[in-house]
Amino acid sequence: MIFDTHAHYDDRAFDADREELLQTVKAAGVGLILDPGCDAKSSRAAIALAERFDFVYAAVGIHPEELAGWDEDALGEIRALAEHPRCLAIGEVGLDYYWDDSRKEEQKLLFRWQCELALELDKPVIVHDREAHGDCLAVVRDYPRLRGVFHCYSGSAEMAKELLGRGWYLGFDGPVTYKNARKTLEVLEICPADRMLIETDSPYLSPVPMRGKRNDSRNLRYVIGKIAELRGLSPEEVERVTEENGRRLFGL
Repeated sequence: MIFDTHAHYDDRAFDADREELLQTVKAAGVGLILDPGCDAKSSRAAIALAERFDFVYAAVGIHPEELAGWDEDALGEIRALAEHPRCLAIGEVGLDYYWDDSRKEEQKLLFRWQCELALELDKPVIVHDREAHGDCLAVVRDYPRLRGVFHCYSGSAEMAKELLGRGWYLGFDGPVTYKNARKTLEVLEICPADRMLIETDSPYLSPVPMRGKRNDSRNLRYVIGKIAELRGLSPEEVERVTEENGRRLFGL
């Protein structure tokens, strides 16, 4: 069974065919999907999907790119949604300095609030880290009991070693199939089998040969194939171990 641990099926890119596509994805062997929210609205939508489809679960949170929507009402709603039985994690949360690095301190405050919520509710976190590796690592160092995954891991091998030593998981997506993926492949080579998760980040980050098209969970077979090739495993072994890892981290 394939477990896509990060897919945004609440995204408007799926508005035209969401219901049909999710049934098609399930028939293709994707038995579990985790849909993370990026703000209060998308977190509500993720919960609604999880209520309708028994193989879909939700995470809730405020993405750093959604900083403008951060207020007391939004935080209160995230807290309430996080206690829903179909919510498995706090996410997608973290730091993103790629688009705007002018509000770093506000991003860190929001990230820390959500880390503390995860600890309070005993849930893992799904961390978004783009061009903010040092600060993301500094934040999670301050919460040694925190657990979770660095989604679409893009940091160095040295940072990966520290995160792995702290019990974190690393998420691998379509970029492992890209020609410029040297750093990601180096991390994949050192990542223990019991700390790997597979993701699509649908509708984004489609793997080769689907790059440039809308992504969905069926394309995980290309990510699985690349991991199997690099690690000397069969695709079936990669499916099995990543499913087990996802179930362990998210409590399924």
